[in-house]
Amino acid sequence: MRFSSNVSSWFNVRQELSPERRKIVGWASFLLPILLWCVVSYVPFIWHPMVVVQQAGDVDYFQTDMLVTREVFDEEVANMQNDGKKLPEGKAANPIYLPAPHEVAKAFYTAFTTEPAQKEGLWLHQSLWQSIQVIFWGFFISSLIGVPLGILCGTYSVFSRLFEPFIEFFRYLPAPAFGALMVAILGIYDGPKIAIIVIGTFFQQVLIISNTTRKLDYSLLEAAMTLGTNKFKLLWHVVIPGILPDLYRDLRILLGWAWTYLIVAELIGTSSGITLFITQQARYQHFENVYAAIFIIGFIGLGSDLMLAWLGKRLFAWNKAVNKE
Repeated sequence: MRFSSNVSSWFNVRQELSPERRKIVGWASFLLPILLWCVVSYVPFIWHPMVVVQQAGDVDYFQTDMLVTREVFDEEVANMQNDGKKLPEGKAANPIYLPAPHEVAKAFYTAFTTEPAQKEGLWLHQSLWQSIQVIFWGFFISSLIGVPLGILCGTYSVFSRLFEPFIEFFRYLPAPAFGALMVAILGIYDGPKIAIIVIGTFFQQVLIISNTTRKLDYSLLEAAMTLGTNKFKLLWHVVIPGILPDLYRDLRILLGWAWTYLIVAELIGTSSGITLFITQQARYQHFENVYAAIFIIGFIGLGSDLMLAWLGKRLFAWNKAVNKE
């Protein structure tokens, strides 16, 4: 009875878990996928549709460490049995595009310590820095216009009626579709990449921030106007301070959105940044390096978001929603 009550306490509707339970669930959200990955990688009878050849036997085209499908391997074993020849030996394995966790962990280290294959190639950290700069400038330019416009649309109907219908239409247009056009206008280097991130982020940014601005308690605006505040001061001293914690949270979410456009953006014009590293590694079937690079993007994104969340708690200590994160 006590056990069922204990289990039930984990599922209280709209009630926050205790700090200890939040920590347990937070770790579980990472450990469960890793556990599933380990099971698929290391337990032979779970999936393993391939066989890695250990001894070629009398099969003339088999070589040590060669990866073949299980059907081909079984067929060759049957052929050798029928012909009375030496049988090949092998062990169950997964396809090359699904490396085991330890291989990815090793690639995670060697990707930073291995020299570029080409003489003029970039080290991984240099490629990453290129990508971070593209993300920064894309999000900065988008925010420079999107944040003020979103606040104006959320405060004054005239801006909302003037801009939002077109923005609602434009946000459904896929940003990568503008790639060729951006190359024609801005050249082949970082300009079109930054433009794709701006196009992918800006229109969502305006709508989300205008919606956040509209949620500001109208009684605050009424009180300020009753006291004789003019429209500029109303915006500067009431609206912006009132929405600032939610605006900060919106920008954190939108920054993650900008990251999702990075791979597409970096394929436009001259391939560069982390995307160039990923495509080169995939071309040579070094999929452990591909996974490592993808995880690096995830770690950078999550790390920057956690840092911004930590900063938000200190900037907006009075706001309960920010401090619950």
